[in-house]
Amino acid sequence: MTPSAPTRRAAALRRCWLFLPGADRTALLDACSCGADVLIQELEDFTPPNQRVAAREMAGEIYSAWRAAGIVAAVRINPFETEGRVDLAAVMRGRPEVVLMSKVAEPAQVRALDEEIGRLERHLGIEAGSTELVPNIESARGIMQAFAIATASPRVTCVLGSTEDMAADLGAPRSKTGIELSYARQRLHLECTAARTVSVDCPYTFTDLEGCQADARYARQIGYAAKSAVAPDHVAIINRVMTPSKQEVSEARALIAAFESARANGRERGKHGDLLVEVPTYSNAQRLLARATALGVA
Repeated sequence: MTPSAPTRRAAALRRCWLFLPGADRTALLDACSCGADVLIQELEDFTPPNQRVAAREMAGEIYSAWRAAGIVAAVRINPFETEGRVDLAAVMRGRPEVVLMSKVAEPAQVRALDEEIGRLERHLGIEAGSTELVPNIESARGIMQAFAIATASPRVTCVLGSTEDMAADLGAPRSKTGIELSYARQRLHLECTAARTVSVDCPYTFTDLEGCQADARYARQIGYAAKSAVAPDHVAIINRVMTPSKQEVSEARALIAAFESARANGRERGKHGDLLVEVPTYSNAQRLLARATALGVA
């Protein structure tokens, strides 16, 4: 009997999204063991134009290997204004589970991508509506329209933020602290939350591990539960930060117990240490515990 394919991990539980050079077959296959929840064959900046034909041709083999390893198979295509339609027509034969598009600044771009993917699904015999869309926002214009972009198609499960193009659009020098991107990152998460769509934080584009950890912790502090990466060495750090720790699980259980004990005794709120545990705190603790359970760490 042929074993069934692994179940695709739910969008809200995908902690690390790793971009990989689209034409580097060795790197693409070796990434199966890196621990990322999502692997992305990058056909834009990571793949020089003269290598894109070869990258598209190997897509099916790569996605099959990723799926067999239980990893979400994704591809990032160029915008339709450049080579995106050619990218999409080629890679859809390999049945990617997620299609990301770079430089999305208008909801119309998402609607056009949705329509074309629907056409290709019908043509290739792929289950209708099964291919997810993840717009990549890389400009001030995109940030200001993030809610409209996130809600432009029912296929959109996540929205991912950028670093280098965003900083360039803002005219801001890049720094390891990322202060120049603080507002854009917070705004993207806020807009995605309002749209009930998963926000994926921008990658840390420096090599040091300490900086990556600090950047991931900042993302988690402002509400992100997922982060992208461009270096395989960063995957384990991101997974660790985006997974509830034993201490966080223990704290969540204590908050839940304090609130439920207070309510059982007729009080409107509980107390845990110096913290007054009200309904929002209780609900947040429940969400953290549910996430930890879903990730198998509770």
